[in-house]
Amino acid sequence: MEDVAMAGPGRYVPDETEGIVRVEELPKAKVSERSRNYRHRTCPQCGRSAYRLRTVVRRLHDLGDLVSGKPRDIRITYSQHHCLGCNEYFNAEMEDLAPPKAHYTHRVIHTAVRLVVEDGLPYRSASWHLWRDHRVFVPFATVQNWVEAGGKMGRRTRRRRLS
Repeated sequence: MEDVAMAGPGRYVPDETEGIVRVEELPKAKVSERSRNYRHRTCPQCGRSAYRLRTVVRRLHDLGDLVSGKPRDIRITYSQHHCLGCNEYFNAEMEDLAPPKAHYTHRVIHTAVRLVVEDGLPYRSASWHLWRDHRVFVPFATVQNWVEAGGKMGRRTRRRRLS
């Protein structure tokens, strides 16, 4: 005897989130904890050991859990450091997970850009596809910005203070 609610090949299972118009009504995300909290790090400017100034928490949206149908967030606790040698402030490295100041992981950005560039989907359709198949909500304007930037987040130039 076959279970009617069980999804299988060729069987249409409606999306329970279809018709939701408010982001607040979407399912709550599964949160995984990560740590990049270090007591000392090497200064990228002068190479000296820099002490930890404080710890900060950053939340990143990642591709969702398809088994449970919930979005997935990564909660990273990371350290900010201060070098006494060159008076430089910097964060623990996280560029392997996401670009600086981004809210989404590299996996989300690459998937969104691939949907538009390789599969030829319009921005709105790519945004809906990301939610429907990967359970990550990305506004279509954000997808458009990523595609126009070539999949990369813009990096600000460091401003140096003049004496």
